[in-house]
Amino acid sequence: MNLKPSTSLDDPTHPATRQQILEAAGEVFAEAGFRNATVREICHRAKVNVAAINYHFGDKEALYAEVLRYSQEKAFEKYPPLLAVAATAPPEEKLRAFIHSLLLRIFETGPIAWHGKLMSREMVDPTAALDSIITDKIRPMAEQLRGLVAEILRRPPGDETVRLCSFSIVSQCVFYHHCRPVLTRLYPQQPPLDGLGAARLAEHITRFSLAALRHLPATP
Repeated sequence: MNLKPSTSLDDPTHPATRQQILEAAGEVFAEAGFRNATVREICHRAKVNVAAINYHFGDKEALYAEVLRYSQEKAFEKYPPLLAVAATAPPEEKLRAFIHSLLLRIFETGPIAWHGKLMSREMVDPTAALDSIITDKIRPMAEQLRGLVAEILRRPPGDETVRLCSFSIVSQCVFYHHCRPVLTRLYPQQPPLDGLGAARLAEHITRFSLAALRHLPATP
């Protein structure tokens, strides 16, 4: 008798099932948000039953937290904060890489294209999962950016001006994602912000930011 090997579609404990659920849940959470997303829709897209989600994650809240962690891990794996810039590079070059990397993660179009939208939803309507993301990824990134800005301004990293300038730099990046529905209507001819488009935007934000930083006093 030939027995058909078990697949993730009919075996909730199959290792591939967990991956299927993460990918499907990422899409659903990005589209509907945590509160409006349903386990039923996630099961439908992942082609699994509720037992598989309970087995691998426990409940919807735990699944969402793992989806956030997974998306961050994959995004940073593909686009590390300073890309391929050497540790000995000047802070201006590192800032350019930092901005470019952030834009690439926001406008990712590959297998985890839902990463940027998912994080945007979390910023507007935070859940309990946000605290761990801040600890693991966002705070280290914020400290890295403050260090670069502080070096350029020749001020201590804890200086208020350094903090405000860092916020301004990030704000320019996320603006293009948060306001994309308006921008595409105002300027339908604008090229997509992935690949070359992201590189061009990164160059503009970097030049704009450096020009502003250079006109600030070097000391408080």
